[in-house]
Amino acid sequence: MKKGKIVFMGTPDFAVASLDAIVQAGYEVAAVVTVPDRQTGRGQKITFSPVKDYALAHNLPLLQPEKLRDPDFLEQLKAVGADLFVVVAFRMLPQVVWSMPPLGTFNLHASLLPQYRGAAPINWAIINGETRSGVTTFLLNEKIDEGQILLQAETPITPDDNAGTLHDRLAEMGKELVVKTVDGLLSGTLEPHPQTITGKLRPAPKIFRDDCNIDWSQDGETLRNFIRGLSPYPAAATTLVDDKGREQYIKIFDSEFVTCAESPRFDIVTDNKKWVKIGVKNGFLSIKSLQMSGKRKISVEEFLRGYNITNWKLKR
Repeated sequence: MKKGKIVFMGTPDFAVASLDAIVQAGYEVAAVVTVPDRQTGRGQKITFSPVKDYALAHNLPLLQPEKLRDPDFLEQLKAVGADLFVVVAFRMLPQVVWSMPPLGTFNLHASLLPQYRGAAPINWAIINGETRSGVTTFLLNEKIDEGQILLQAETPITPDDNAGTLHDRLAEMGKELVVKTVDGLLSGTLEPHPQTITGKLRPAPKIFRDDCNIDWSQDGETLRNFIRGLSPYPAAATTLVDDKGREQYIKIFDSEFVTCAESPRFDIVTDNKKWVKIGVKNGFLSIKSLQMSGKRKISVEEFLRGYNITNWKLKR
């Protein structure tokens, strides 16, 4: 086992890749910190975070504090005697935590900092039509995502990427960057440097349900970026009104923008067999896959086999 004792903090699948990479690299993970178990769904079933699942499967010591300033948790954390804390997709840490290890605490962020500081960098980069993204490791300080940069790696965002594909690619890139960062900090060969701001900063705030509503007055390419930036989760959505006046809340996961000199703005156009298009600025937005409330995600062809939408309208 390599020298160096590490505490890893994280919650979702995105973090699991980095935790596994640290374990596979031969470092001692002296403790894993993740969120407490939660009750979810109608049956209020107890669920574990993906990071906890991994820790249990690999017999790693586990801490699940309700509050990060809890004296008992802080004592347990201090008793571990870690050289370094690694954070990937976790909560904001108080200074009493991130300042504890002698080599500091670093975080993996899914953007090329200083751009896209915040909770949803992957989504916002695609929504804003960016053509590149990446991952950054940086030392934590008292300001959110503003600490000194350690390492970065870049990747293009292709026109066919959505938040899901970019998420998976950045998770793979991130795990490699995390191990390189651990190597560099423990060996003393890695020098942090301040974040350099050039031009306007674009933030990446947390996305809520209301933020997912599609504004059909936007141009087609902006709408397509919005849809793919929220796909597969939390998903862009709109409300349609059927021929009986009932509102149908629909999530849209995939679309294609087709330019056209003239289009019936805000109209729903369909052959009721294979395609559905919505008239937008400069053309049509063709819907490829969707999900109605309480139903599974389906292709537009499957949807049209169950519904005649000739007289449906957009709710505006």
